[in-house]
Amino acid sequence: MDRRIEKKTWNKKRLLSIGGICLALLLYGASYFLARGKSKLNVSADRITVSMVTKDSFQEFIPVNGLVMPLTTIYLDAAEGGRVEQIYVEDGAILKKGDPILALSNTDLELNLANQETAVFDVLTQMQNTRNNSDQNTIRQLNQMAEVENALAESGRVYKLNKALYQENAIASEDLKSSENNYFYQLRRRDLTRETLYKDSTSRKQQISQMQESYIRMRNALSLMRRKVGDLIVRAPVEGQLTSMDAQIGQSKNRGERLGQLDVASGYKVRADIDEHYITRIFSGLTGDVDLSGTVYKLRIKKIFTQVINGRFQVDLEFVGAMPLGIRKGQSLQVRLALSNQSAALLIPRGGFYQQTGGNWIFKLNEEGTMAHKVNIRLGRQNPDFYEVLEGLKLGDKVVTSSYENYGDMEELIVQ
Repeated sequence: MDRRIEKKTWNKKRLLSIGGICLALLLYGASYFLARGKSKLNVSADRITVSMVTKDSFQEFIPVNGLVMPLTTIYLDAAEGGRVEQIYVEDGAILKKGDPILALSNTDLELNLANQETAVFDVLTQMQNTRNNSDQNTIRQLNQMAEVENALAESGRVYKLNKALYQENAIASEDLKSSENNYFYQLRRRDLTRETLYKDSTSRKQQISQMQESYIRMRNALSLMRRKVGDLIVRAPVEGQLTSMDAQIGQSKNRGERLGQLDVASGYKVRADIDEHYITRIFSGLTGDVDLSGTVYKLRIKKIFTQVINGRFQVDLEFVGAMPLGIRKGQSLQVRLALSNQSAALLIPRGGFYQQTGGNWIFKLNEEGTMAHKVNIRLGRQNPDFYEVLEGLKLGDKVVTSSYENYGDMEELIVQ
């Protein structure tokens, strides 16, 4: 008896076909959704800035504003306080060394000078009197010494004569003894007189020496006082131009108060303000340049003022080699201060893209220039013109360097 064979609905061939179709649909759907998930934005070509990655010599530098100042400035301060009696020159005058600028009056200082002169005169008079008295006393003692020596010689003669007469029994022993005692008395008297003369002479020398030392000290003090009175006339210490004069007739000035300044006409320097962000990278000897009328002049940092005020610190730069002709005090200059040496590097121009990306990525255009997509990059050094590219781009790549402010989270730009 024949048995009916039922046909299988889900055979192997059909299962494989259905599986293939499903897989294809799945891949198509995935690619469709992935394509739709990448956000795009249409941009106009004339509203973006396209730049090319180039390779060139690169130097990191910062622009700083500098002010031309005299190479040497001497401040004029009042050495002694007083009242302004007379002004000899006006602000801006060219002075030679020693030229008077203004005169002050100080009655207390002038009175002290008069008293000091009187005291010195009194000491000098006393010293002269002491020397005269000493000379007279020495003369008296020398006369006394002469008398003592004469008495000693006479007593010695009598003693010698009596000694000879006593040996011939011509005189008594008492006469011999009396002449002997007188002779030895005169000897002791001479020795005491010599000692007294020596001590008096030494004492007088010490006294006169002390008075001379006192006189010298008082003369030095007098010279100092005269110099202080002389300082009441303020004079130019060197040749230069008087500036910032601050004095009026009748005005009182305290000791040490600023009266003005003298700019020495030996050259100029540039004092520049720099942001404190760069304070660890600035050191003496760092170079820069300034462009004046098409000529570039070199400068070098000579001094650094490390005090930070309002987020900035100052440096003094001196010209290296030729100095610009015609520059004036107070003139403003823009200096390009180099922070590194020149070296070859991949470069992209600076642009507004950095504010939104922080230099971590950029829109890179395809070869046709019709579409730009995000690429990760790494930037290095920078100057006011270029960024140094370390990773993510190669020579000849084109990138969008204008601002990304209106692009939001877009992944691609379609350039129209």
